[in-house]
Amino acid sequence: MKSEKEKYLNSVNLYVDTDFPYLVLDVINDRSYPRNPGFQVMHWHEDLQFIYVLGGSIEVKTLDNTVSVQAGEGIFINKNVVHFVRRTGECHYNSFIFPAQFLEFSFHSPAKQFVDVVVENEQFSFFHFTSGEEWQEKALSLLCRLSELSRCYSSGDTSKERSVCESDGTDRRGFYVYEVLVLLAVLWLTMRKNILLPPKQQESTVSMRMQKFLRCIEQRYPEDLTLEDIAESASVSKSECLRCFNLTLQTTPYKYLMEYRLSKAAELLKKTDQPVSDISACVGFHQVSHFGKCFKEKTGYSPREYRGVEKGI
Repeated sequence: MKSEKEKYLNSVNLYVDTDFPYLVLDVINDRSYPRNPGFQVMHWHEDLQFIYVLGGSIEVKTLDNTVSVQAGEGIFINKNVVHFVRRTGECHYNSFIFPAQFLEFSFHSPAKQFVDVVVENEQFSFFHFTSGEEWQEKALSLLCRLSELSRCYSSGDTSKERSVCESDGTDRRGFYVYEVLVLLAVLWLTMRKNILLPPKQQESTVSMRMQKFLRCIEQRYPEDLTLEDIAESASVSKSECLRCFNLTLQTTPYKYLMEYRLSKAAELLKKTDQPVSDISACVGFHQVSHFGKCFKEKTGYSPREYRGVEKGI
């Protein structure tokens, strides 16, 4: 039987198989660098995540909550938390994704318990960093520094970026890995010393219903899935199903189903050589033309163009 987290889309760290699985996404509006389709589909990952908003604002949605994060603010998202991030207007943010092991120092280290108490608390989904309190402003300054380091490491070509990297006459890119690890440890310590972890409690009714709805979509998205089918998966009425989706995701079951189908199509276009017509059919679209129109509206590329960009053709 699947565990709860396996019922949703698992977003795997692009660098999971490297010796430094630290992924920094530079997201400007709907485009992510490294490339990420950015579909608004609930997902989870085994890693921890911090986000720092450089401009504009974003909304972070979980099954139970929605939080708005403004420019100069940040957020921590715990591992295995089902969520997605969407922009509200123009935005620019950095997302820092890394394994909890980065904070444990060594195998069997006493620091592991200091980390586990957070990552194993299913009631602690996220923490929103805002200005006003001294410790939160310190956390935000650390996130800002991580952002500067990433910009320096990835390009470092302009005089402005070089001044950040070489303000003391040293090419700091040579110390990038170590400085990232130190900053993450200080950031974690700052957060742990000041947050109050919530006690364990039962999941809300809406959350449990949403888990069943999303599981139904994940398992049956290639079918001619109806609102009634999705509602029946949690033994509720169609109106209650609509209410739950609107309350948690501010969308409809149909729109979410379409987003999920497009995300699966993007995976197949990237990872396989299946004809576009076959992919269209296997993700639930009856007409290739309709699939192509929806896909281009979401990504800005036709399916063939997207495949070419992803595979460097």
